[in-house]
Amino acid sequence: MNPKHVALISAELGISTKQAESTMGLLAEGSTVPFISRYRKEQTGSLDEVQIGKVEDLSKRYKEVDDRRAFIIKTITEQEKMTPELLDKLESSWVLAELEDMYLPYKPKRKTRATVAIEKGLEPLAKLIFEQEEEGVEAAAEGFINEQVASSDEALKGARDIIAEWINENAELRDKLRKLFTNTGVFTSKVIEGKEAEGVKYKDYFDFNEPLHSIPSHRVLAILRAESEGILFGNIAPVEEDASEIIHKQFVKGKGFAAEQVGKAAGDAYKRLLRPSLENEFRATAKEKADTEAIEVFAENLRQLLLAAPLGPKPVIAIDPGYRTGCKTVALDNQGNMLAHDVIFPLEKNYKAQDAEHLLRNWVDKYEASAIAVGNGTAGRETEEFVKKIDFGRKVNVFMVNESGASVYSASEVAREEFPNEDVTVRGSVSIGRRLIDPLAELVKIDPKAIGVGQYQHDVNQGHLKQSLDRVVVSCVNNVGVNLNTASKHLLAYVSGLGPSLAENIVKYRRENGAFKNRKELKKVTRLGDKAFEQCAGFLRIENGDNPLDNSAVHPERYPLVEAIAAKQQCTVADLIGKEDLRKQVNIKEFITEEAGQLTVEDILKELAKPSRDPRDEIAIFEYAEGIKSMEDVKPGMTLPGVVTNITAFGAFVDIGVKQDGLVHISHLSNKFISNPNEAVKLNQKVTVTVLEVDIARKRISLSMKTGEPSGGGQRRERREQKPAKEAPLNDFQAKLQALRSKFK
Repeated sequence: MNPKHVALISAELGISTKQAESTMGLLAEGSTVPFISRYRKEQTGSLDEVQIGKVEDLSKRYKEVDDRRAFIIKTITEQEKMTPELLDKLESSWVLAELEDMYLPYKPKRKTRATVAIEKGLEPLAKLIFEQEEEGVEAAAEGFINEQVASSDEALKGARDIIAEWINENAELRDKLRKLFTNTGVFTSKVIEGKEAEGVKYKDYFDFNEPLHSIPSHRVLAILRAESEGILFGNIAPVEEDASEIIHKQFVKGKGFAAEQVGKAAGDAYKRLLRPSLENEFRATAKEKADTEAIEVFAENLRQLLLAAPLGPKPVIAIDPGYRTGCKTVALDNQGNMLAHDVIFPLEKNYKAQDAEHLLRNWVDKYEASAIAVGNGTAGRETEEFVKKIDFGRKVNVFMVNESGASVYSASEVAREEFPNEDVTVRGSVSIGRRLIDPLAELVKIDPKAIGVGQYQHDVNQGHLKQSLDRVVVSCVNNVGVNLNTASKHLLAYVSGLGPSLAENIVKYRRENGAFKNRKELKKVTRLGDKAFEQCAGFLRIENGDNPLDNSAVHPERYPLVEAIAAKQQCTVADLIGKEDLRKQVNIKEFITEEAGQLTVEDILKELAKPSRDPRDEIAIFEYAEGIKSMEDVKPGMTLPGVVTNITAFGAFVDIGVKQDGLVHISHLSNKFISNPNEAVKLNQKVTVTVLEVDIARKRISLSMKTGEPSGGGQRRERREQKPAKEAPLNDFQAKLQALRSKFK
């Protein structure tokens, strides 16, 4: 383990070197983030999953920096141009941009104007001019006229090309200009002539400018998307005069002829080489930052969606609504297995509606259904109203279920494998019903990007997006826990330490040998070794198994500890789980060992108090406003119930039951100032909104969650026009990094 990496990660994350080193060691051993977070608190000092994930990411980043540095050092050394001073600078830097700046003069070059001039023998003239000490430079240029150089003017031009490249490759200058871009750079965009009508949705950016250091991620991504569609032309740069002043101050000496030539070369270097290079760099940085923020929003939305309240293992009837083609209807048992399917026409004004009512009544009785799930797509509200009017003779709850992504599942390989003999409509209905029973177990089968809770998900870095979303799914699955005897292979694949192959083997073993009776039986599964068992066992649950601890989050490695506690209390493990007074009598300090510290013992006692309890909320019935079924029914000033369906950086979208979600801008989410919509709302939250504006032509509904007069007062909107900052302070990492550099020289 590289001690420099440990120190840098410790400094950046604000954790101790011991925490960083222990966490890196556990990750290197093959332990997963959920396992480390839950079962290795003593080693990490109780770091949570987010912190452990950052340690993992930074470890990879610094490994990449090390690999790049080694390549650069090797390349320069092979050129026999390495000096002790340069080597010291390379070994002291942990920023890729700095390493690339130092490598630039030695980097193998394609043919450039400077290399062409050097081939013509003009490098000595360039050196003479660049020194700005010799008189008669203009006359000296005459001496470089040859078969390839027709005149002294051409010689001077070639020399300036060489000087421009030297200026471009100067690491000190690039660092100064990088700071200028950081502190005073402005992101501007202009509409391309003739594209005004085609790009009307980007109208806000037709003549736009905002300081680079403050522009929100969604604006960056919007501009970049408009550029890719050929609507806008974007630009990132500081004031040109400021950049020119920095370059001239460093390279231009005096006012003689040579200085004039260097000045011209400096201007050319900035416009032709430095500015485009730095703009590309800052575009990439702005895109990366915007990607990170957008992915964080998406990931948090996904987490909330996956952890939505489940109905639980109960028989349900699920309906995928439709007008012309009818409503595809299925009956599911308490594990989501399909028992029957049919098509009903509840919205027809004839006998077909009676047939639909008869079938639903019959199925409710026959399959003992406790709830009916209705998809929230086309005809969803009307179908829901029809079902609610039916008298089933007992209480049967009706739930509207978000069906985003159900069609993606229906056509997927997963659905074809589960229902090879059914068409996509039946599969979609099954998915709707299963989402009600257990949204987590069903949604893990769908590509998270298809669930519809992101912003610009197709514009961000797809590799980073997948990594982040996969990490969220893993976190949610392991946080809730998985029933070993009922979980699908798709759900098991996300359990710590398993993956698709072992998940497949578990299901195969279960099919051939029946239900698992205890966790130890997992070791009989093909290729499931000791390490995989260690990582997965605590997250798998066995109901009514041989050992009551197998239905808890207590890890098998701590069973002897629980048994010792029970023996001390002179009771059984089952008694310890069932009786609070026995647990209260436990003296935690008596059971602390080197392997199991106080945090572990406390966690075990907490788990014994609520073994196998689902951490998700209880499901609640939601009712839309009566008589509000289309945008035409919605009027400004109305107060309506709604459900939060998506959260973005600029606000939240709310379903009010009219097939078109309304937007609550961040400035209308709360009476107090908030900088993040998640401070005010969560996905699937039931809210009350006031209608501000309805634009039927553009299919837009503006809503407010503020109390009082919606049009008055409120949060001050963010100003787009801002003066560039004079100086942006170093961030924490940069400051700490500077302090660490000398230590590692």
